[in-house]
Amino acid sequence: MVSPSEDIMGKKTALTILLLGALLITHPATGSTSEKQSSTKNIQFPKFHAPSTTSAPTTPAPSTTSAPTTPAPTIIIPAKPRTDQYLGPEECLDQKYTRLSCHRVFCPPWMRCMEGRCVCKLPYLCPKDGMAQVCGHDGRTYLSYCQAMAVSCRSKLPIMSHFGGEGCSKDSIKVQTSIDEETGVVSIVLPVRGKLLVCGEEGGRGGANWNMAGANVACNGNQWGAKEASSVLYKTIPSPDADHCVSVVCQGYESSLAECSFSDRTPLGRNDKVATATCYQKPKEGSACEFRCVNDKCVSLEQTCDGVDHCGDRSDEMCCTACRGNSAFLCKSGVCLSKEAVDDGMMDCLGGEDEMNRHITTPVSRVPEFISPKQEVKATRDLLEVKVHCGIPNTTVLEESDRGERRVGRQKRVVGGIPAQPTQIQWQVAIQEGNKIDCGGAYIGGCWVLTAAHCVR
Repeated sequence: MVSPSEDIMGKKTALTILLLGALLITHPATGSTSEKQSSTKNIQFPKFHAPSTTSAPTTPAPSTTSAPTTPAPTIIIPAKPRTDQYLGPEECLDQKYTRLSCHRVFCPPWMRCMEGRCVCKLPYLCPKDGMAQVCGHDGRTYLSYCQAMAVSCRSKLPIMSHFGGEGCSKDSIKVQTSIDEETGVVSIVLPVRGKLLVCGEEGGRGGANWNMAGANVACNGNQWGAKEASSVLYKTIPSPDADHCVSVVCQGYESSLAECSFSDRTPLGRNDKVATATCYQKPKEGSACEFRCVNDKCVSLEQTCDGVDHCGDRSDEMCCTACRGNSAFLCKSGVCLSKEAVDDGMMDCLGGEDEMNRHITTPVSRVPEFISPKQEVKATRDLLEVKVHCGIPNTTVLEESDRGERRVGRQKRVVGGIPAQPTQIQWQVAIQEGNKIDCGGAYIGGCWVLTAAHCVR
């Protein structure tokens, strides 16, 4: 038998279990994960928010999706202008002109102008008669400086070692250049003459000055060239292994110092200066850059339009409204030349204005110690330019409709061709093989000549 007290306790326990069950049904969130999963399989519970235990309003919980907010104002720092009273305009800079932009400058003889850009010629297109032979690093003898530079242009490798074809083999001594890692002193090893230093800013007692064009060529191992061209006193060099220097003058397009012009050797005194070069290292991202060259090198605004190729690709001298100081010359095309390029007997401005005031000088009778690549370039250009006689087509050509004529009874024999108008094709070409003219042709523009098929092989 169950006592009355036990019966009352049993009823209370049963009531408690019923109340807990009701709470689990009405508040499923209070149950365990397994209970929630099993209870929601067959019963759909309405969404229900439990009443708050306090009368004060509660702050809703933050949602997982962010509500649209008003963006914070962006602070725009105005960029420093990349032009000044010498450099510009912006439209010119946007064209990214370099020394290879033949809308602004002449192409060197081993290149030709195609669609506004200088491209490499085939080596056999360079003149060879009367030219000095060149010994290459590959052991080959090239018939001219132009030919060696054409091979270098196409291979993207330095080819020229020195002038002279005799004794040129893979095992022969070749020209070598170097920059001392500690002092930055530039040196060059020449066949027979041995090791020489490069004369500094005084040019080895009267020679040409060491400048950025030469330093850029000396630092040709990186794509940006040099950061600085300077010089130090010869007496400050610890244990120098050379007592002579040679002046080196570069145009900037060379791939090694061996392709530049050398002057005669001079003995070095303690107070003479020798050349140094500091190669450019790309700065960290976000660094200030006043003028960005086409090759991504950064130079200061004051280094533009001064006649000095600080960029290494000459893009800092291609869009100028004036030249800084008195050490540069402004071409009508907006290019600043170095003072050494003026009145040197070779046109550098497209209009030739840099040679307008050239006076005739008496040639020096003594034979120079080194052959000058610049003189070879001048001789090559003279040979190429005298063979080119292009004119402006006659603009008075009449259309058929204007002449009142119309061809009848004739069919086109050229697929896609159109009839040529009178005076439209004005230039006749002689096709010569060896010393004999075999055929003729018509110059129709660009690099195209129209001739008969049997005239070419």
